[in-house]
Amino acid sequence: MKTKKTKTTVITLGCSKNLIDSENIITHLKNDGYDASHEKGDIDTDTIIINTCGFIHDAKAESINTILDFVELKKRGEIKNLYVTGCLSQRYKDDLAKEIPEVDGYFGTNISDVLAKFNIDYKKNLLGERLPTTPPHYAYLKIAEGCSRSCAFCAIPLMRGKHKSREIEDLVLEAKKLVDKGVKELILISQELTYYGLDIYGQRSISKLLNELVKIKNLQWIRLHYTYPGSFPMELIDTMAKHDKICNYLDIPLQHTSDSILKKMKRFATKKDALDIITYARKVIPDIAIRTTFIVGFPGETESDFEELLDFIRENKFDRVGAFEYSHEEDTTAFLLEDDISDEEKQHRISLLMEVQREISYNKNTEKINSKLKVLIDRKEGNYYIGRTQYDSPEVDNEVLIQTDSILKIGDFVNVKITDAEDFDLYGEVQI
Repeated sequence: MKTKKTKTTVITLGCSKNLIDSENIITHLKNDGYDASHEKGDIDTDTIIINTCGFIHDAKAESINTILDFVELKKRGEIKNLYVTGCLSQRYKDDLAKEIPEVDGYFGTNISDVLAKFNIDYKKNLLGERLPTTPPHYAYLKIAEGCSRSCAFCAIPLMRGKHKSREIEDLVLEAKKLVDKGVKELILISQELTYYGLDIYGQRSISKLLNELVKIKNLQWIRLHYTYPGSFPMELIDTMAKHDKICNYLDIPLQHTSDSILKKMKRFATKKDALDIITYARKVIPDIAIRTTFIVGFPGETESDFEELLDFIRENKFDRVGAFEYSHEEDTTAFLLEDDISDEEKQHRISLLMEVQREISYNKNTEKINSKLKVLIDRKEGNYYIGRTQYDSPEVDNEVLIQTDSILKIGDFVNVKITDAEDFDLYGEVQI
């Protein structure tokens, strides 16, 4: 079936966890002689692998539209083979095969299945050789797969299975290999970082993992994504405070703050749990940046529930906030509830929430004017070099725009004096 050097392109949709799967697919293909790459723009290739997302309605629609676009290219003879993998395919494989039969193969979230189509065995030892598709100075490190929670709104366990931690030794090896390739910032991701180790070590072991990762020479930043407010291990905050390499940044999706809604969401965390974490984190690490996300329009969310959420945001002044409209997902327990809030009302509530956060973000940013911050340069656009502080994750958070006559290198750290601020961006000048 396989012809060596066949040009193969992987298209990634969805989250950074999907991106890592795509990177591992590409690494295995290259190792076996394929001309494999990761593309988002114009396609000049023989074979396409689409790594899909099936998280919420909009993500599913994007995945389906992308598949249909490439089906048209296949019909015109512009590509020879089309394969679909990932979350959407895991969840709706039979339906997709029936509705879009032009695809040559549908595979789920186990990347060994799609690799088998190319007569390639999935090799665990190649994980240390993963070829990042991110800019060379930062990379994601997926420390676990799946999720053992049962949040009422979430279909991820249906697509990814239960939480499965990776061994510390394997993660350290992969991290060292990435740093050897020039990576300076590692962004740790999983569905629930704070669950890490419970399944294989019998205890939450995220701090133990971090204590090993900080030993890696030339690794400068470690960033934590997707912690969980229920049964949160407070020693994680102490570990963060202990090590300069760990960014003063915590991503903790709260989803809501009304206890009645949290109970319906099956979050097994309360408003008090959230407040305890926020209070302790800010006490131990005064400059910590806390990012969170909220869902609006969950079934039964009253105006009072929503106002309680807005008040919580005003009072706690999060550094970063993302918000999503509730998506009524089949096979989740929330699907049994009536989706009783109109799309128009959901959109209205999103707008109100983000307007509250916009003011908070602007005020926090203006407070940074005249301060000096360490900035990692991500790219150059026009006359500006664009970078991030330790308080910002790529693609989702604030950026620092630097206009200078000096030549800066992408991936370098520079000291920057903040000269101006907008709602979600900072402006600065290089300090020698």
